[in-house]
Amino acid sequence: MDFNVKKLASDAGVFFTRAVQYTEEKLGQAEKTELDAHLENLIARADCTKNWTEKIFRQTEVLLQPNPSARIEEFFYEKLDKKLPTRTTNAELLGQYMQDAAKDFGPGTPYGSTLITVGEYQKRLGGAERELLQTSAINFLTPLRNFLEGDWKTISRERKLLENRRLDLDVCKARLKKAKLAEAKAAAEQELRLAQTEFDRQAEVTRLLLEGISSTHVNHLRCLQEFVEAQAAYYAQCHKHMQDLQKELSSANGDTFPNAFATNASASGVSAGHSPLATATLPGASSPSHPHNASNALGSGTLKIEEVKPPATGTRKAKVLYDYDAADTSELSLLADELITVYTVPGMDPDWLIGERGNQKGKVPVTYLELLS
Repeated sequence: MDFNVKKLASDAGVFFTRAVQYTEEKLGQAEKTELDAHLENLIARADCTKNWTEKIFRQTEVLLQPNPSARIEEFFYEKLDKKLPTRTTNAELLGQYMQDAAKDFGPGTPYGSTLITVGEYQKRLGGAERELLQTSAINFLTPLRNFLEGDWKTISRERKLLENRRLDLDVCKARLKKAKLAEAKAAAEQELRLAQTEFDRQAEVTRLLLEGISSTHVNHLRCLQEFVEAQAAYYAQCHKHMQDLQKELSSANGDTFPNAFATNASASGVSAGHSPLATATLPGASSPSHPHNASNALGSGTLKIEEVKPPATGTRKAKVLYDYDAADTSELSLLADELITVYTVPGMDPDWLIGERGNQKGKVPVTYLELLS
């Protein structure tokens, strides 16, 4: 390879004189040509845009993909210009685990069938999340990345070139001041004119690029609106899926698991923080107060307790937590630690169940029971 020694020497000389000028400016020993106020404002605005765009970009990546290892993997695939393999979302993985567990527990059991249903909806949530990730990456992250890795690098390169032109201009000004002889002054003035022309040309190029930041803001605004729309669609999908899941669970399991999926506190007559079922699952708790009168536990009260028949499916075993004395003949007295069979009937007060012990049958309060699987 042929080297142009003269060019190398010239470049080294220019670099040295720029370094000397820069050092003297920092030490206050040399004058510095200041950029005009408009250009300075454009530079400050561009720096601000770059800094905040970078922070927003990084934090959006963290929001969409909290796993740092996954982000690193995506980064390398992107740099290698290879397609990222499809990654299962956490919700989809959870849904698959639930459905696999249901196969072992028995899909025909109440727990197994519920696991299958919930697992399916978890997969739907995962699909909605995947759609959000893809849409956000295309409509929001990619434009921000293109600015940081494309437009901003061009601006930075031209700004660096402008700084070099300014240093060259100030070096020429210093030489002109130091020139004594007429010939030296003439040569210095010629160099100064050329340096001033180069500086003005580069300042104009840089100014045009910096003014393009306004267009960048407009583009990023549109991308931000699309990102918000994608988020809104995602959360709306999730809300709909969860509402559908609650309805399906309530419809399928309402008779088998009383109170388990109650979402309206007023429907059960108690606050959400004092659910009867929650109280019933605390064996160490003290005996609850006597439940309200059970005269309306079977709706209109016209149905006689002896006429109540257990459902074909949906009966459960329950452990009695505390002694209970029946208030009337429609109720069943209980002894602590005994096991009874319980079930509910349509229209029954959710605070009560039908309990059976051998040939005895009657209404029992949920708060005195621990429902067993």
